[in-house]
Amino acid sequence: MNTKRTTTLWLVLAISLFMLWDNWQVYRGGTSIFFRKGAEQAKQVEKAKGGLPEVPVQTAAVPAAEEPVKKAEDVKSDKPAKPARLPEIITIETDVLVAKISTAGGVFEQLDLLKYRDNVDPQKHMSLFQENKHLTYLAQTGLTGGHYPNHTTVYSVRPGSRTLGDNKELKLVMEAEQGGVRLTRTYTFHRGSYLIDVRHDVTNLGKEPITPSVYIQLVRDDSKPEGQSRWISTFTGPAVYSESGKFQKLDFDKIADGKADFTVKTDNGWVGMVQHYFVSAIIPKEKTQRENFARKIDGNLFAFGSVESLGVIEPHKTSFNESSLFAGPQESNILAKTTPGLELVKDYGWLTIIAKPIFWLMSQIHKEVGNWGWTIILLTALIKIAFVPLSAASYRSMARMKQHMPKIMELKDRYKDDKPRQNQVMMDYYKAEKINPIGGCLPVVIQIPVFIALYWVLLASIEIRSAPWIWWIKDLAAPDPFYILPVLMAGSMFIQQKMSPPPPDPTQAKLMMVMPIAFSITFFFFPSGLVLYWVVNNLLSILQQWWVTKRYETGIAKEKAKAKVK
Repeated sequence: MNTKRTTTLWLVLAISLFMLWDNWQVYRGGTSIFFRKGAEQAKQVEKAKGGLPEVPVQTAAVPAAEEPVKKAEDVKSDKPAKPARLPEIITIETDVLVAKISTAGGVFEQLDLLKYRDNVDPQKHMSLFQENKHLTYLAQTGLTGGHYPNHTTVYSVRPGSRTLGDNKELKLVMEAEQGGVRLTRTYTFHRGSYLIDVRHDVTNLGKEPITPSVYIQLVRDDSKPEGQSRWISTFTGPAVYSESGKFQKLDFDKIADGKADFTVKTDNGWVGMVQHYFVSAIIPKEKTQRENFARKIDGNLFAFGSVESLGVIEPHKTSFNESSLFAGPQESNILAKTTPGLELVKDYGWLTIIAKPIFWLMSQIHKEVGNWGWTIILLTALIKIAFVPLSAASYRSMARMKQHMPKIMELKDRYKDDKPRQNQVMMDYYKAEKINPIGGCLPVVIQIPVFIALYWVLLASIEIRSAPWIWWIKDLAAPDPFYILPVLMAGSMFIQQKMSPPPPDPTQAKLMMVMPIAFSITFFFFPSGLVLYWVVNNLLSILQQWWVTKRYETGIAKEKAKAKVK
């Protein structure tokens, strides 16, 4: 009997501890194991309530919204409360994008780009805006300065077409009333465009003047785009552009610490979110005063955007605000046409002055050949031709060093115990034979900035994303699926090492022989377009070095023949 009682007590204690742990999980924001369905329903009800923005826009010019005090007659009213209007998702389809917009706040919860495939699953379209376990990335807008409609208010939607069809543009009109203000928001989508016009019509329904402001913000966590190679580092984060501050990239960590330095008050430019190949940007009207903001919300979630004052709106009067939201690819021609400075998101760093002409030349070649793989090959060949004089000088110097290498190794071995004497003898020998030991390096050093710029052009160009070359290469922006190009690159590097004079130091010589293997392993994970560039460059270098060395050796042989005759 005592045993049964003890067992029961332990069982009750275990269940109590388990229930306590379950409630603690819910308290921390987790999901209950037992009441999962009820928790989900509670979330839906909370989402439908509207209320203040989860991330209210607060700047020096725009005070935080305050909850209005309820009147006594409102509390005592016997009128039945209106049922909360549950949110729904409105799907807009154009020829280039599909947008899913929630009536809860008019938030862009998903935006698919129809011409681009997902990084992870090629069967899906690329989603820029999305909210899931991998990424939170949303576009929100509303009013601040009072208890007005914002990005949590549930809106009603006017009837209308949701598919562009044969039309040039498509409008989605949403409306909400809150705090004595009616907000009519209009999203306008255009054929062939990633630019969405956003208009806010604000009507004062009250008896007193009001001074609301319109905010548009992008909310995103600090995670890298899913499926991005760990071997390639590209910038992911907010960016601000203005005529005074120019292009400014913001670091998530500095935003979290409140140390991000960027243009705040301006009447031009844009605020955006940059990631590899894609960008979203909030573009207010030019010559309208606004304040840019960037701040951490919670955890790893950040908000950045722009807020504009509508001025004073008298009772029963309406004021409006117009801006645009861009969400699309980093295609140079599209960015340049959209708004000034947006083309700078395609960032080539300090080599922009070299990279831009290279990209222009690559674009011109592609117009003729129509294949980005052959474009890369022809571009690499043209650059190689441009540097023929420098390369030839380098290879002649290397051939001369190779010719004298036996004598150089003999001198180094003879004076290996006396380093000062060894250095002096070597310098005298170089001077007597007119050898420049760094003559083969200087021409190569001069070419390095050009080849680094070409590397960044190929890395940043969305034009080669999903672009095929031949046979097994279906996507020049993805790694070679069969590793053929990395193996060819390793082989070409090995041949180059054999053709070049070995370093005098045996340890360095062994290290140079291992380098092709190390490089090839690294390039297994590089986009095949970049590896193609290196392979072509190496093969052309081998041919040029063989030709220059052949001519040099032939010249030396003729000089020796003439000397014998004399």
